[in-house]
Amino acid sequence: MSSSIHIDSLSVRFPLFSASSRSLKSSMFSLFDSRKLSPRYHDALSGISMTIEPGDRVCLVGLNGAGKTTFLKTISGIIPPSSGEVRIKGTVSPLLDYATGFEMEMTGYDNIVARGLFLGFSSEEMRAKQDEIAEFSELGKFLHEPVKTYSSGMFVRLAFAIVTSITPDILVVDEIVGAGDQAFADKAQRRMMRIIEQGNIVVMATHSTALAKQLCNKVAWFQSGKLMEFGPAVPVIDSYIASVGH
Repeated sequence: MSSSIHIDSLSVRFPLFSASSRSLKSSMFSLFDSRKLSPRYHDALSGISMTIEPGDRVCLVGLNGAGKTTFLKTISGIIPPSSGEVRIKGTVSPLLDYATGFEMEMTGYDNIVARGLFLGFSSEEMRAKQDEIAEFSELGKFLHEPVKTYSSGMFVRLAFAIVTSITPDILVVDEIVGAGDQAFADKAQRRMMRIIEQGNIVVMATHSTALAKQLCNKVAWFQSGKLMEFGPAVPVIDSYIASVGH
């Protein structure tokens, strides 16, 4: 079965709660106040529609708060749609929060198994991959230490090595390729290209338009929760750069 993502009129709305609305005094007052306060919401995504096909490398671009991370979390099944539909064929492996699925008191080696279980793989499958994951992460002796001692860069290395070792149908990434030192970033890009060449889907948020042009064949430009453009990388990026003025 070929992997794909079909999104139709996707919207995600979050309720907003002010400090005053949460206070005991205001809550008691509202019981005796005949006026009804209208609920307030933030539309993180509004009416998003797109189709991502086998082999697509899709980069999400947009300023902070544009909706990129919310979109990634929604197609990963972390945030449910408020309305619309997300239809996915294939397994999704998200790499959005480096510490998610890690047990802080356990060693790096033990967490290779634990995170694999979190992603739906057996302990035997993950133990068979331990040496390859260790080599790719380049963490050496630190894999024998509890991960609570790791820096953010070490989490990036281990999390990326684990998630990409399983050759997912759909890899969902939030800025991972640009993280860490240049040597690791180059190695991560090469591994992502290997995944792509196998016909798998990669959906990645990035602030680097140069990286988006280099790595992706399609770009989705988000602005204030709306999809401004979705299509071939170069023209969409050019439109985005012209809009933001840099």
